[in-house]
Amino acid sequence: MEPRIDLLTNELGAKISKRIYNVALAIQQSPLPQATQDLVMLRASQINGCGFCVDYHTKDATAAGETAVRLHLVAAWRESTVFTEAERAALALTEEGTRIADAHHGVSDQTWAQVREHYDDDQVVALVSLIAMINANNRLNVIVRNPGGSYEPGMFAGMAD
Repeated sequence: MEPRIDLLTNELGAKISKRIYNVALAIQQSPLPQATQDLVMLRASQINGCGFCVDYHTKDATAAGETAVRLHLVAAWRESTVFTEAERAALALTEEGTRIADAHHGVSDQTWAQVREHYDDDQVVALVSLIAMINANNRLNVIVRNPGGSYEPGMFAGMAD
């Protein structure tokens, strides 16, 4: 599968991609645990069918020390014992925030209460922003058919301001 357009070689696409990357850096540098960030990005990417992002976030999480067992079980996190209660709350929010169009209620009060039980205000801001940004990235990559398989950890580091 070939991409429909390379967003990084198009002048406007490169400008937008750089800004998106810098938002991602701000979230990455937040107090939200990196492991939680990796799990959230992987789960949203799985739901959205974004091969490029599944490849990207699986490889980055592995490079950061995440275990294969946890990565393999993200898609079945409810039926798994390897995630903390805080991670489960983040994954529930990820699913509800990603599937807004599928659920007329949006994010449930129960899920929101679970998230607030485990995360402080800055972490919640980072988590909500992360879910919004990974969904935007998934949509960009799915629309242009950017395939998975070629990502190398750190390959976008030069995009930082």
